[in-house]
Formats: sequence, structure tokens, C-alpha cells
Amino acid sequence: MAKISYYTEEGLNKLRNELNEMKTKGRTEIARQIAEARDKGDLSENAEYDAAKDAQGMHEMKIAKLEEIMSNARVIDESSMDTSQVSVLSKVKIKNRKNGMEVTYTLVSEEEADLKTGKISVGSPIGKGLLGKKVGETTEIKVPAGMMEFEVLDISRFTGE
Repeated sequence: MAKISYYTEEGLNKLRNELNEMKTKGRTEIARQIAEARDKGDLSENAEYDAAKDAQGMHEMKIAKLEEIMSNARVIDESSMDTSQVSVLSKVKIKNRKNGMEVTYTLVSEEEADLKTGKISVGSPIGKGLLGKKVGETTEIKVPAGMMEFEVLDISRFTGE
């Protein structure tokens, strides 16, 4: 059973562009490297040729994986999102109960996660621990540093920043 992933329109376009780039420029570059290595003579002892063929195999595996992700990708209709509880593409403001620090995260698919921009994966410990929670609820989440307790302060729709 394939895993369905949910994306923003922007995130899905980024994946689509990456796949297109790999299929066009990426394949062309690898074909050029193979041809260059082939021109250097005997293929049975040509490490450059073997390396180029290995790179081609890896490149094709990446393309196949991206195609699989794309075939199971769904764009979330942000206008119909329920903000009464945390879900994919929720922008959630939480408070660390231990130190009082407040932080805002947007829950996104693993491929779109980027901590620098405040986007965390729904598959991460914090993402999993927040899913389904409502404003005012607290949750204990096991993270690599130990147990943390968070209170959900606010839930809003992701606006594509």
C-alpha cells in the first residue's frame, strides 16, 4: 500500500520541477559522462565508465522514487481546513511547559520539512505528538533529549509564507 503524502501547492511544484530537472538535465549530464568514459578505451578496465554507469543507476533510482512520491501526492485545499485541531498544514503555536518558550510550527510532509522556516514533518516526534490536539490541550512528547510537555496555544491555517 502506497503512502499518501499531503503537500502545499508550492511544495508539489517544487517536487515536480526537481523531477523534471532530473529527467532532462540530469540524464543528459550522465549520458555525457558515460560517452566521455567510453571514448577512453577498453571498458573492461575503465573505472571511470563503471563509476558513470553506477551514477546512472543511482540517478534512475532517485527518479523512480520521486515519481512514486508524486503519484501518491495530494494537494491540501487550505480553504476547507478545520482549525479546531492540529492536522497537516496547520500552523500551530505551542508553549514549552518547562521553560515557557513559545514557538510556532507548520506541520508539513517529510519532503517539505525545513526547521529554518518553521516547517516540521508530521512524521517527526513533535509533529506526531501534536496531531489531533486542540487549543488548550497539553501533550507529552518523547524527543531525543527526553520527555517534553507542550501546550497548544493557537491553531491557524498555513498561509503559504
